[in-house]
Amino acid sequence: MRVRAIALGLALLAATAAGAWHYFGRGSLSDQVGALWAKVAPTERAKGAGGGAPSGPAPEVAVSQPLQRRIVEWDEYVGRFDAAEAVELKARVSGYLTEIAFKDGQFVKKGDPLFVIDPRPYERALALSGAELEQTRVKVANTSLDVDRGRPLAKTNVISQKTMDDRENLQREAESAVRVAEAKYRSAELDLSYTRIAAPITGRVSRTLVTAGNYVVGGGGTGSTVLTTIVSQDPIYAYFDISENNALKYKRLSQGSGKRGDDALLGARVGVGLPDETGFPHQGSVDFVDNRLDSGTGTLRARASVENKAGLFSPGMFARLRLAGSGEYAALLLPDEAIGTDQTTRYVLVVGDDGKAQRRPVKLGPLHEAMRVVREGVTADDWVVIRGQARIRPGAPVTSKREPLKVSEAATPGSPSRAGAPPTVKP
Repeated sequence: MRVRAIALGLALLAATAAGAWHYFGRGSLSDQVGALWAKVAPTERAKGAGGGAPSGPAPEVAVSQPLQRRIVEWDEYVGRFDAAEAVELKARVSGYLTEIAFKDGQFVKKGDPLFVIDPRPYERALALSGAELEQTRVKVANTSLDVDRGRPLAKTNVISQKTMDDRENLQREAESAVRVAEAKYRSAELDLSYTRIAAPITGRVSRTLVTAGNYVVGGGGTGSTVLTTIVSQDPIYAYFDISENNALKYKRLSQGSGKRGDDALLGARVGVGLPDETGFPHQGSVDFVDNRLDSGTGTLRARASVENKAGLFSPGMFARLRLAGSGEYAALLLPDEAIGTDQTTRYVLVVGDDGKAQRRPVKLGPLHEAMRVVREGVTADDWVVIRGQARIRPGAPVTSKREPLKVSEAATPGSPSRAGAPPTVKP
């Protein structure tokens, strides 16, 4: 290249000289170019014959053999927590709110009193229905006496059969009236019980939406007054969406385990991590998988149940989840900085027995302990260049410095990235 550049420069110089000599009329162009080439060419020809500038020592690079580990590949998802139980507390009867028996945001147990609606109108209604019930019972007693008295008289024809039938009909009507009165009494009793509202589940109550002294509308329908909400805390659900390809993968992994394909994920261990945590330190298990894929997104909704005794998780909070995406197998690991890329392939540089660098295309897998899984392209005995790739090219001799490959301290056993890893792989 240097010879070619100098030759091009000489040609330009010759053209310039030609014009000058022509202008001044001194000598011929060929004589001047020949004299100039005679001064420069021997040196350049000598350099060209020697192959260019003298070569220096072979560049030094660091090489290591791939790490061998038995690993499980993990599929990671983003999910959202939701309460296992949630109640929108509404008034069942109408009336004035007289008492609130909790503090906003308090943790309550099932059966704890929360609200009191003025019970006096319902106590009066209960007393009225009780009196009506007693009245109907008295009427039943009287009609029963009339029937008992009339039977011997009807046998001797002292009274007509029609009179006897009328008495029996009155008795049946009175007995029916008792049953109606009993139903009204039970309904009034139930309405009175609704004036005292207790927590239907154990969980954390929200703020009070209605203060004492306000009139609340009951009935439980769309027009009824919402008093507050309660959500359970432990356990808590984490919902996430699985792609169609992964759903098929899990079904195939479950073959031979005795499970139906639709139940492939049920019971699978799930690692859970919060946005501000490293790794997946919490544990859960899949307890629900939807019966169909969402045609709009092509995903399958799944749910993991997670313990929340410490109250760390709240409904609506985001979470990171991971599922075992393969069985345990032996894998080769390399750092990402050892892997090069071009427009079409990923590759590594391997130093062979002849001391020269070789380019090897590789097929890559996921990250594991901050290292990249290499599925194809290298073996455990290959010495792969991990530092200094920019100083060498394939086929060139190199000076290799062998050193053991070390896993990043951020992913050593016991670190947060491994904490909580499921001891068994499901499915």
